[in-house]
Amino acid sequence: MDPYAIFETGGKQYRVRNKEIVTVEKLESDAGSNVSFDRVLAVSNGQKLLVGAPTIDGATITGTVMEHLRGPKLISFKYKKRKGYRRKQGHRQSLTRVKIHTFIADEEAASEAPAEGDESDGS
Repeated sequence: MDPYAIFETGGKQYRVRNKEIVTVEKLESDAGSNVSFDRVLAVSNGQKLLVGAPTIDGATITGTVMEHLRGPKLISFKYKKRKGYRRKQGHRQSLTRVKIHTFIADEEAASEAPAEGDESDGS
């Protein structure tokens, strides 16, 4: 299994691998600049899974902003039959495309978190 990491940004969670391109909510960074995500929820090196509670202290994911773009147009349409009520509204989300370079997890800080398959419920 390839190494991967799960991080959170813009209220959403993303699973990424090295050299992967991911589209996230708009970031306030210029195209070509480096970004760092510090809300890392889990990191796997292929054999071992480190899970944070809720995040892994000292873990970071770095990447480069490739471009800013807009998502597809979404239409919200409300309608009530026989009442003459119609409301149409469109929306396009602002997005940022990021190329992931590396993810680094501090093994000592995350070693206290339970690993995959550990289910100690205290009984």
